[in-house]
Amino acid sequence: MTEQQHLLQDLNIQGTTSLTSPVELKQEVALSDEGAESVYQSREAAKAILRGEDRRVIAIVGPCSIHNRDAAIEYAEKLGPLAEKVNDRIVVVMRVYFEKPRTTVGWKGLINDPHLDGTFDMSGGLRLAREILLDVTKAGLPAATEMLEPITPQYIADLVTLASIGARTTESPTHRQMASGLSMPVGFKNSTEGSLEVAINAMEAARAEHTFLGIDNDGKTCMVNTRGNDMGHLILRGGRNGPNYDAESLAKASEMLAAANLPSRFVVDCSHANSNKDYAKQSIAWNDVMSQRAAGNDTIVGLMLESNLNPGKQSLGKDLSALKHGISITDGCISFDETEELLLGAYATLEATTAAVG
Repeated sequence: MTEQQHLLQDLNIQGTTSLTSPVELKQEVALSDEGAESVYQSREAAKAILRGEDRRVIAIVGPCSIHNRDAAIEYAEKLGPLAEKVNDRIVVVMRVYFEKPRTTVGWKGLINDPHLDGTFDMSGGLRLAREILLDVTKAGLPAATEMLEPITPQYIADLVTLASIGARTTESPTHRQMASGLSMPVGFKNSTEGSLEVAINAMEAARAEHTFLGIDNDGKTCMVNTRGNDMGHLILRGGRNGPNYDAESLAKASEMLAAANLPSRFVVDCSHANSNKDYAKQSIAWNDVMSQRAAGNDTIVGLMLESNLNPGKQSLGKDLSALKHGISITDGCISFDETEELLLGAYATLEATTAAVG
C-alpha cells in the first residue's frame, strides 16, 4: 500500500484482533442433545403462546445485565424451582443479557468487556456468555437476551429461547435484517420516544426475506440469505411521554397491530419508562397488567421484570473488589425475594384462566 493510500483508510483504527470462529467455540463449549431438546421445547412453548394456542403467560425475569457468572448461576438456581411451581400458568424465562446499548458511553456488557476493566477481551466474553447460557439451560430455564452486535448470534443463538431488539436499535435496518434470520421469536421494543409504529414496521420488515452481509459458522464474511421470521412480537416499554401499559394504551397497540395485519398479542416491559425509570415501581405495572390479563385481555401474552439477587444498582468503578454481590451495575433491579412474591401473586391472580393447553 502506498503512502497516499495509507492516508485514505484506517485513520482512526488502532488495531484489530482476530476472534475464534463460531464453530470452534461451539465445539469447545458444546450444547448436549439434552440441552438442545430443552431449548427446542421452550421455543415451541413460546411460539404457541405468541400464536394464542397456549393460555399461559410468559414472564421474562432476571438481571438488567449479567456481569458476574457466580451471581447469574445463583439467580438461575433460585429461579428454577420457582419456575416449576408456576409452570402450569406462567412460563418463566430468565433474562440473560450480555450486550448493553449505550446512549453515549459506558460499560457495553459482558461480551464486550467481561473483566469490567476496559480490556475488551471479546473472545473471553463470548466464551463466558456461552458458558453462562449453558449453566442456565442446565438449571432447567429458558434464556432471553438482547441481540445487539450482528455477529453475536452465530456464537450463542442456539442457546437462546427468546431474543429482543432494543428501543435504540428497533429502527435499524441491520437489526431488522438480522432478526429475519434468527431461529427464535424476537421481540421489538417501541422506541425511546414511545412510538409503536417503529416497532410494528420492524416486525413487518423482519417477516420478509433478506440478503445482507454477515459471517458464517467458520467466521468468514458471507452473504446471509434469510427466510423471514414470523415470530416477531411487540414489546411495550413506555416512552418519553410516560408508561403505556394502561388499558387504553394496550387497546391502541392492539388496534395498530391489527391494522398492520399482525397478531394482536404483545409483551409488556414493566421496567424503563413503564416504571418511570424507578425499579421499585415495576410492581405497579406488573400487578396492573396481570390484572388486565386475568380479566380477559388475551392480547397480553408476556411481561418483563428487571430483577437481581439483591435490589438497587451500584456504580462500576476501578476497584472491582468493592462491588457488592448480586446488585446490578446497569439499571436498578428489584430483589429476587420481591420477584418471587410477584410471580406467586400473579399465579394466584391468573387462577385457572391461563391453564396450559396440551
